Amino acid sequence: MASAAGPPAGLRADARRNYERLLTEARASFAAHGTDASLEDVARRAGVGIGTLYRHFPNRQSLMSAVFEDAVGELLARSRELLTAPQPCAALVTWLREMVTHASEYRGLSRALMAVADDDTSALARCSAPIREAGGALLCRAQDSGDVRGDVEIGDLLQLTHAIALAAEGNPGDPELADRLLTLTLRGLKP
Repeated sequence: MASAAGPPAGLRADARRNYERLLTEARASFAAHGTDASLEDVARRAGVGIGTLYRHFPNRQSLMSAVFEDAVGELLARSRELLTAPQPCAALVTWLREMVTHASEYRGLSRALMAVADDDTSALARCSAPIREAGGALLCRAQDSGDVRGDVEIGDLLQLTHAIALAAEGNPGDPELADRLLTLTLRGLKP
């Protein structure tokens, strides 16, 4: 995951600056306008041409992946912390709530993540694969404790959290909707 560690190795100084400016502008644009924001506008605000954007990020998904990798790193670190929490089910619930919050930060992110859930070739898979693994560890721990049904799969839980974030995104006048939907979903996890 290049952005967490900085631009790819071997870039000239000017290319490295362009890369960083593109990421900065993409973060701002995705936060303000959603993940469907104009890539031409991102390039223009970064002070580069669209060709430069595509040299660094061959498609929208690769740019989205680079933008979201820092947040993914935080979610992965949080999952590692929660693996030692005394109540495995509560730890899983906490992490799923944080997933919904993260997915809600950028309009369109949930839809994009749902679309590539089973596509390991997508640039977004660089983000989703580690998340699946981290969530899977929390889920297994909650299942081993007997608090979560054994037939629950992490892929299904992640799709549900993205769907909840998407529903909340579509209803900005109801700030409690995501929590209510997540609570209803989590009741179905109990054995």
